[in-house]
Amino acid sequence: MELLLFQTNIESRKKVALLTPMFNKHTEILKWSVDLEDIDHVLRIEATPSLSEIDVIELVQLQGIKIEVLEG
Repeated sequence: MELLLFQTNIESRKKVALLTPMFNKHTEILKWSVDLEDIDHVLRIEATPSLSEIDVIELVQLQGIKIEVLEG
C-alpha cells in the first residue's frame, strides 16, 4: 500500500462530491479523505503501488481543482 498526500484547494463538501464517484470507482484507490479543516486541505489517498502521484494529480485537475504533492 502507498500513502499519497496532496495539498489542494478543496474547501467545501461540494468539491469533495466532485471527486467521490471517481475515487470510489477507481480500483487502485483503497481509501481516501480530504481534511477540510486543515490549512492545506490535505487529500490523503491509500492506494496500490501502481497508482502514481501524477495519476492522481491529472484526475483531480480534470475536475478544476488545484492540487500539488504535499512535501513532508
